[in-house]
Amino acid sequence: MNMKQRMLQNWTVIRAFYLLIGLFIVVQAITNHEWFVAFIGIYFASMGLFNYGCAAGNCGVQPRTQRSFQKTEEVEYEEVKETNHE
Repeated sequence: MNMKQRMLQNWTVIRAFYLLIGLFIVVQAITNHEWFVAFIGIYFASMGLFNYGCAAGNCGVQPRTQRSFQKTEEVEYEEVKETNHE
């Protein structure tokens, strides 16, 4: 997938959220002359724009496949009654 397709396709709400929050952080950082914070905003905006990292859905735990589950054993339970020793 080339860069143009990566930027224009597969938009999700989370991806748009990353882009908007990143741009907001960049604008706030520039107006407050906080240059390090501007780099953080650029990072978040680029995640949304270029569809990588958490904005692409790659941060979550991947579900296990059916083959990875081991066979479960049947467990027997025994009821334990409390006795009063007065």
